Amino acid sequence: MLNGDTLPSHLRWDTLATRVLDGHALTAAEAGSILECPDVELPALLAATYRVRHRYWGNEVQLYSLRNAKSGLCPEDCGYCSQSKVSEAEIPKYRWNDEATLLENARIAAENKSRTYCIVASGRGPTDREVEHVAGVVRKIKENYPLNICCCLGLLTPEQAQRLADAGVDRINHNLNTSERYYPEICSTHTYADRMETLRVVREAGMELCSGGIVGMGERQSDIVDLALSLRELAVESIPVNFLHPIDGTPLEKRDDLDPRYCLKVLCLFRLTNPNSEIRIAGGRELQLRWLQPQGLYAANSLFVSDYLTTKGQTPEDDYRMIADMGFTITGPGPETAKAKAHAAQAGAAS
Repeated sequence: MLNGDTLPSHLRWDTLATRVLDGHALTAAEAGSILECPDVELPALLAATYRVRHRYWGNEVQLYSLRNAKSGLCPEDCGYCSQSKVSEAEIPKYRWNDEATLLENARIAAENKSRTYCIVASGRGPTDREVEHVAGVVRKIKENYPLNICCCLGLLTPEQAQRLADAGVDRINHNLNTSERYYPEICSTHTYADRMETLRVVREAGMELCSGGIVGMGERQSDIVDLALSLRELAVESIPVNFLHPIDGTPLEKRDDLDPRYCLKVLCLFRLTNPNSEIRIAGGRELQLRWLQPQGLYAANSLFVSDYLTTKGQTPEDDYRMIADMGFTITGPGPETAKAKAHAAQAGAAS
């Protein structure tokens, strides 16, 4: 498993955290051992992981708000998604929100103490006209609210990515979702390579990358490890870790593979493989982490606040109380991005 297996569990995980803090990049075997951590060692693993989280993010928690700007009507066949063409889930379906609606959603995001507002649209990818619509709205949001802007619009061309960057979009969300090996099991209408290409054009346009995955879709532990290591190779600034919320009417509606302790180990895996990235507990946290939700903050430093795209979350007030009860604080508004904050933490550690 790990070098030093004869050490007591708390020393073994603490030693691993120390190596990560000293610049060690976890191997696939070391990353896999985190997912195989015995439940009795979970408190020691969380304590060790918290040391890494604290180095880069202190006790701060960044809140994100996301809203669908376009819902349903998607031609893709992603098995987990309630908006896909193979889904029979009863969800709202509508074309693009107008400017006034998107601006009002931004106002609500700021009111809910969010640092980042995520504009999401279903579909394979936007038209050039839709990109211009988003770009115009982003400019107005930036004029009125102290929010970072993340857009999740599907597959992008280089020209579309550059237009979004020029408008002031801080980062693009485009999840890899799982490993390259397992990707064909959850989608056939586009490929893992298509997603990687969009991440490439986003990076070339100068925006930050927001990319993560969904755990609990029937993948192997090695697929989760491969995903975490792929995100490390891409130097992704923000990693949303979703836990499958099986939605009635979707191909994965019967999956029930997760327990809260395993979900905590997954969060530790992503933190220890991507130590200075923003790790966000994303969709499915209320359902899959249940009473252990607060402990997820020992690994993660970010949450989605309020509802998700087509599923309900707990109230913002419950999130605020949870964060305060853990002794953590909510990051205030401002333009500082995850990359800038991580670089500042690295400089402080070196001085």
